[in-house]
Amino acid sequence: MAMWARQASRWCCLLNAARAAGFPRRLRSCGSPAQTCREFAPLVLLPAGKDGVLWRLQACRHESVRSCSTLDSAKDGSSSSVESNLPSPVKQEEAKVETLPDLNAKVLNEDWDDIPPSSALEEISEEEAVQIIAEPILPLQSTTLRDYVDHSETLAKLVHLGVDLSQVEKRQKAGQLLLTLDFEKDIRKILLFLKDVGVEDNQLGSFLTKNPYILGEDLEALETRVAYLKSKKFGKSEIAQMVSRAPYLLLFSVERLDNRLGFFKNELGLSVKKTKDLVIRLPRLLTGKLEPVKENLQVCQIELGFQRNEIQQIVYKTPKILTASKKRLRQTFDYLHNIMGIPHHMLTRFPQVFNSKLLRIRERHMFLAFLGRAQYDPAQPSYISLDQLVSLPDEVFCAEIAKASIRDFENFLKTL
Repeated sequence: MAMWARQASRWCCLLNAARAAGFPRRLRSCGSPAQTCREFAPLVLLPAGKDGVLWRLQACRHESVRSCSTLDSAKDGSSSSVESNLPSPVKQEEAKVETLPDLNAKVLNEDWDDIPPSSALEEISEEEAVQIIAEPILPLQSTTLRDYVDHSETLAKLVHLGVDLSQVEKRQKAGQLLLTLDFEKDIRKILLFLKDVGVEDNQLGSFLTKNPYILGEDLEALETRVAYLKSKKFGKSEIAQMVSRAPYLLLFSVERLDNRLGFFKNELGLSVKKTKDLVIRLPRLLTGKLEPVKENLQVCQIELGFQRNEIQQIVYKTPKILTASKKRLRQTFDYLHNIMGIPHHMLTRFPQVFNSKLLRIRERHMFLAFLGRAQYDPAQPSYISLDQLVSLPDEVFCAEIAKASIRDFENFLKTL
């Protein structure tokens, strides 16, 4: 309906232009006002709608052409002086009338194809309104990446890889970084690099969830850091293991990596080979803070009373001691050394006992003491090593070490 209204308005403008050019003057020259009224009287009986408007337009054009014909017949019956005295504007007006467009259906249909777009202020019906589907507006600020996933190809493809965006958005400025990156231009080359380093396809999602910042790193800098590790005689599989277990490793510059390796070599007095083996088994030593490491070394030496060479053996066999809780380290040593009577050299021989839960150590020692089998001196019969004490499952511990049933052990624990 709105389209038809615009078309009718356009043709009305065309009609007004034609009238301004010559149609009113022809009416005045055609005869009396009564005659004009009779000629336009049928317009009152026009049908409504589109057919009525077209009928009016055609009638107006016919009237303008008939007026021109009347003038021509008048010129033929008059003297030559009248024709010569005809003003030039009248001739121009005749030319304008003759060039009026033909208002047939074909022209109208062609003009409808050029209808300008609808105005934003145009009124529409309720049926048209309910068919309008508005796109959701993206928030300028948001605390979650969920609002942008459906509108970002980068985020959608990262989710497909297995990246947990709910964890990524908790990391400082990680969400803003992902929204500024293009997957094809910025991210694809990093993914290919990680696969070349040795990160498996099923590990990429977990890796990027822990370290999304690597996607914003310069590829050349990353390749330089891998080349440095290779220069330190780390094998390809060893580098792959280190990068997978310590995702932030490749964010460290060559200088920082070199300083970290030098710190552990000098602080622990280890050889180059043992230092390399140490960081391969626990690569987060290269990415974590050094203050807790220094504090644990002091606790082992000053509070627990281990010698420097003993600390070297303990750390080399069980690197997690360097990052363990100082409180837990003290409590475990106190129970092993002061309650169970384990000497320092035995703890140095089986340092993995420091990685066990203190509750397990206490329950099993008390059960062995109840049975009279708590013997930890290798020189005595029925010797029980600390490794067997903490590493075996309950069923095996009861059958081989305690020489009792699992039910006896469970009943004993109920008495504690």
